[in-house]
Amino acid sequence: MARQTFLTLDNGATIPQLGLGTWQTPEPEAASVIQTALAAGYRLIDTAAIYNNETGVGRGLEAGMAALELARGAVFITTKLWNDRQGFDSTLRACDESLARLGLDYVDLYLIHWPAPRQNRYLESWQALIRLREEGKARAIGVSNFEAAHLERIIGETGVVPAVNQIELHPDFQQKPLRAVHARHGILTQSWSPLGQGNLLQQPQISAIARKHGKTAAQIILRWHLEEGLLVIPKSGHAERIASNFAVFDFVLDAEDRKTLAALDNAKGRLGPHPDRADF
Repeated sequence: MARQTFLTLDNGATIPQLGLGTWQTPEPEAASVIQTALAAGYRLIDTAAIYNNETGVGRGLEAGMAALELARGAVFITTKLWNDRQGFDSTLRACDESLARLGLDYVDLYLIHWPAPRQNRYLESWQALIRLREEGKARAIGVSNFEAAHLERIIGETGVVPAVNQIELHPDFQQKPLRAVHARHGILTQSWSPLGQGNLLQQPQISAIARKHGKTAAQIILRWHLEEGLLVIPKSGHAERIASNFAVFDFVLDAEDRKTLAALDNAKGRLGPHPDRADF
């Protein structure tokens, strides 16, 4: 089995660098997908209330961990607060509901999914996450899709720095300015849409690097994320791709590869919505 790599959170716990994302994984399929991922070696599972699959994810965790005789502490579980539940009291209730669906007493990481700035409730929500951490319902807390101004506000108002900011990040959109803000505060960066929604799999420069290493384009991109010091959560519901995406710990990119990939960065490469306009 490939050997996973880890980074350290602000609470001293370690987080696997490579995990399984479950966005668009239907509830009826989630349990099987999670069991497949655990068997393949994944130890980080990322879900969210808005994915509508937390119950299936929880069932998959229970069955998969039992089959592999894994203790709860061996698997890192992330879920997220959706925009319609922002606010102090509603955030506390939303976390309890997510835990009930997952069948867990705590999650390893709880995130605010989007800042939703027009609601102007993300500060209240962050204060609730601090409470959830104090109560042990979330071992670590963080955010997703926060821009620098959102981060500076919650840090300035509470003195509590998010452990993680999960953002759109891929070779076509490398988010270097925001990553510099993260580095200054000690925030880990986690990449969603790490393969550029699949658009990068036919990219000629990436395909050439893949041929050179005898790897797939997806494996090259995921290896790049790891070597950049990022956390990364590719999604797949297919057993073969789940296994293939995890087989990225047995090679390294060379300086030429990294130079080629760095040159792909495009400030206009964002595929998802801008956080300032994402008030879903």
